[in-house]
Amino acid sequence: MKRDYYEILGVPRGADGAAIKKAYRQAALKYHPDRNPDDPEAEERFKEATEAYEVLRDSELRALYDRYGHEGLRAGVGGGGGGFGGFRTFDEALNIFMREFGGFGFGDLFGMGRRRGARTRGADVKIRIKLTLEDVMQGAKKTVRMPILDTCPDCQGLGTRSGGQPATCAHCGGTGEIQQVQRSLFGQFVRVGPCPTCGGEGRVISDPCPACGGEGRRRLDKSFDFEIPPGVATDDYLTLRGQGNVGPRGGPAGDLLAVIEVEPDSRFTRRGGDLIYDLPVTFSQAAMGATLEVPSVTKKVKVKVPAGVQTGHVIQLRGKGLPHLRRGGQGDLFVRVLVVTPRELTPEQRKLFEALAEIERPVEAGEDGAGLWQKVKDALFD
Repeated sequence: MKRDYYEILGVPRGADGAAIKKAYRQAALKYHPDRNPDDPEAEERFKEATEAYEVLRDSELRALYDRYGHEGLRAGVGGGGGGFGGFRTFDEALNIFMREFGGFGFGDLFGMGRRRGARTRGADVKIRIKLTLEDVMQGAKKTVRMPILDTCPDCQGLGTRSGGQPATCAHCGGTGEIQQVQRSLFGQFVRVGPCPTCGGEGRVISDPCPACGGEGRRRLDKSFDFEIPPGVATDDYLTLRGQGNVGPRGGPAGDLLAVIEVEPDSRFTRRGGDLIYDLPVTFSQAAMGATLEVPSVTKKVKVKVPAGVQTGHVIQLRGKGLPHLRRGGQGDLFVRVLVVTPRELTPEQRKLFEALAEIERPVEAGEDGAGLWQKVKDALFD
């Protein structure tokens, strides 16, 4: 049985995004396997904390979890698509951490050395892709052209002139590490460290490639295509595996992480897949009712304002919001009515209002809708 996500991160149910992110960082650093070698439980705790973070940082998933628990996430309650099933591999959880806290290697973070003779993996690259609400509604194809460390075409990544093979390091014999015997009061012990001559690679280059200086890689412009599904939100991300910076002298490439940034739309307030639009109406429209046009993301739709409507009344247009990314279906458009009081009256308007004032009855307490704002809150966020 899965543990409670709030309990995993050690945060209360009302915690905001900043507190959740801080708690996740602390838990991820505590349980990362590089700090707990040969400890399968630590790896599971790391994945568990990352899964909890991915749910609680997402307003839609968090609302679903708060209402229905883990079963609601798996079933995707309220939509037609599949639910959130957690992570199948450690690498998926690792990518979440790298997206949030930078593209550094975990060996650098924890001070861990490389494996013997291992070629250095290239750094992950993180970019931001800006989208409009129209992109979120329909999905988008984006092409990004950017400089990236790629294999040197002159030496094919070997780092040597004319494609010659690097020589075996004479200092370490190609192992990439050296042993030092040290004596202490407790006896002698052997200390193993990376070879200072070859940097732990086990190979040296005596005649480096003039184009890349022996790095085996150069900064080149490349184009990357991204297929962005409908319903994404700010801080969602896409991963192109093996498309980041290549490592020096034939080292494997890191990943390219594209983090989504949805530009604000002045027309709406977004809450997951739901949109909120403020509709100004006149006194006469509020008193007699009216059929008006309001914007959705891609076109205008008609809304019927009931007679006698009050400021703060909410009209729900089902399925007129944004697509839900993970659970299918469409969010709703909530139209919040604002009765506008004119700041200045024309002489004709003043006569009409004076005539109205003589015949209208006084407003009694409670007629403006007792508990109005609580009703609005319930309608929008329940």
